[in-house]
Amino acid sequence: MIVDDSLIVRTVLSRIIDDADGYHIVAKASSAELALAELDTITADVILLDLEMPGMGGLDALPKILAKANGAQVLVVSSLTDDGAEHTISAMQMGAADTMLKPRSGGFDQPYRAALLAKIRALCPRRGAAEPVSAAVLPTSPVLRPSPKISPQVLAIGASTGGIHALCILLRHLPRQIDIPILVTQHLPESFMNVFARQLEVAGNRKAVVAGHRTRIERGTIVVAPGDGHMQIARNGADLCTTIGHYPVSSGCTPSVDPMFETLGQAIGSRALGIVLSGMGRDGVEGAAKLVAAGGTVIAQDEQSSAVWGMPRAVAEAGLTSAILPPEAIALRIAAHAGAAAWK
Repeated sequence: MIVDDSLIVRTVLSRIIDDADGYHIVAKASSAELALAELDTITADVILLDLEMPGMGGLDALPKILAKANGAQVLVVSSLTDDGAEHTISAMQMGAADTMLKPRSGGFDQPYRAALLAKIRALCPRRGAAEPVSAAVLPTSPVLRPSPKISPQVLAIGASTGGIHALCILLRHLPRQIDIPILVTQHLPESFMNVFARQLEVAGNRKAVVAGHRTRIERGTIVVAPGDGHMQIARNGADLCTTIGHYPVSSGCTPSVDPMFETLGQAIGSRALGIVLSGMGRDGVEGAAKLVAAGGTVIAQDEQSSAVWGMPRAVAEAGLTSAILPPEAIALRIAAHAGAAAWK
């Protein structure tokens, strides 16, 4: 389903999706009000939602759309403006699964088409022959690693599609007195990162900054990876700080979770706690393996609460996790772990 007040955008997006194997448009709406009416009669797997429309804006309509969408995932198609970034991050906090920047004039080219279809396939992987579901089946009770015996020094969180909603739930359930430093690598465009940090500051009730070269990692602070490089952890005397790497990684993601996990494990070993939240692909699994090899601990979000169980599944299948839980339960584990000498 496409919800956008621009006839041109609706038409172009419709052609892109209708030309893809296994997908078709069930409805198009030029306003949020019309979209809500359509949802009374149709069922959609993915809803492409513009946030800036006359009448009821997409952000105001989002809770109503999610309530009526019968499990459909919402992909926000957003503008490049500062207001667009603010609204998009707010939408993903509220439950939208992912975002796609609107291209500039004439920008609906082949790379844009491929990126859009990849996001749609991630949100409803049973459809579309180009990306079949893996034949591998995760055991009902995956083998879990032993729980750690010491409190973590730093918490590192990696996420992608659907991860912002999960991350905000986790932060809201984490008691403020638990002031362990929090590192976050979230797949987002560079232009969104300052807005993302500001909104995490509100959700987590603690200071949040975008990492730069030699940004000090301090208690009570969230440090967010920039959108144009990989956040790495290094020692600076007795302190920990960030450095930014600019190089290709196997996942193809920038920023990537792998360097964050790997370098944190190198820096503090068994005092490292890594969390993998909702996201498509396998980013994080290589870094998680190195973090665990260094003595650290990894927790993954469970399938039921994930918009896309790709990244968490990868670390679970690799036997790297000590627990697989929904975000609020992860927060309780962190609180117990960081607030006592032993895991509770």
